[in-house]
Amino acid sequence: MSSSARARRPSVPRPLAVAATALLMLTVFLVDPQPAEAHGSAVDPASRHYGCATRWVDWLNPVMRTQDPMCWQAYQANPAAMWTWNGLIQDNVHNDHRARVPDGQLCGGGDATYSALDNPGLWRAQVVPNTFTWTMHDQARHGAAYIRIYVTRQGFDPVTQRLRWSDLELVRDTGPFPDTGWPTRPDDPLLNGVDYSFQVSAPGRTGRHIVYAVWRAGHADQNYYMCSDVRFPGGTPDPTTPPPSPPPGNDGCTATYAVTSQWNGGFQAEVKVTAGSAAIRGWTVSMVFPDGQTVGQSWNASVSSNGSTVTAGNTTQNGNLAAGASTTFGVLGAWLGANRAPSLGCVATR
Repeated sequence: MSSSARARRPSVPRPLAVAATALLMLTVFLVDPQPAEAHGSAVDPASRHYGCATRWVDWLNPVMRTQDPMCWQAYQANPAAMWTWNGLIQDNVHNDHRARVPDGQLCGGGDATYSALDNPGLWRAQVVPNTFTWTMHDQARHGAAYIRIYVTRQGFDPVTQRLRWSDLELVRDTGPFPDTGWPTRPDDPLLNGVDYSFQVSAPGRTGRHIVYAVWRAGHADQNYYMCSDVRFPGGTPDPTTPPPSPPPGNDGCTATYAVTSQWNGGFQAEVKVTAGSAAIRGWTVSMVFPDGQTVGQSWNASVSSNGSTVTAGNTTQNGNLAAGASTTFGVLGAWLGANRAPSLGCVATR
């Protein structure tokens, strides 16, 4: 905006001006929290997290819950996944993506921050032909060691199934290329880097599918993962009544919850985390409280809250668990009216 345009703006009482400035700063943060460290994602067809970020600048708009329920549940699970749509990254993978990103966690890249992206459901799907152009935006202009583009096999149902590596067919491997010579988007404040576009062919597919991409940046062993929902011609129509969003799942570990002490307005609880049939090197427990309870303190876990949803991750001391081994963490919370146990989900890092 020019200085002359700013001069014509009417004066605003100081309290309103302060509020407006705070709102503007919050909006900038939500749109691009770390522009200097921005990276990228698929933009056409849009990845799940980029699509949510572009459709819903106003995350508190209640309309999102009915118009875009999968974005709504992802934001409720962890707002950071939407704010940092360009940062779904794993370092030092050494090209062994299957080892770093377990089955069922592909859309979230094996990162607990983005785990809600793994939930099956009626994500917004873009209609595409069986041969289409796939575009990714590289904000930081890293180039690529490669981009590997996959499409789910016919018979996979993204509305009801979590994505596994065996569900995918590799349809394009770009090999290495620099960031130069690609088109830019100078007029788009969200996309100020370069676009990488490739033709993708997925014959024999009908209906809903997922286009999955792995981008290894050209400058370092930095790897980005992205799920784009598409609809090919034909296939079964979407249900008119969306199925309910699934509760947090158990993947490689389980969690149990017990109140150890309770008093008027407060409680103490213990959560036990148990590894499954294989050893794990980390875990994340999701707790959705039914009565509006809040958690104020914790120990033996790193805990964050978003409304009635509490997410707890392991510390450096208790993340590694042998098969069948357990660890515990505790929380102190507040309640009013009722104090029923939360629904629990546990996701392991192997």
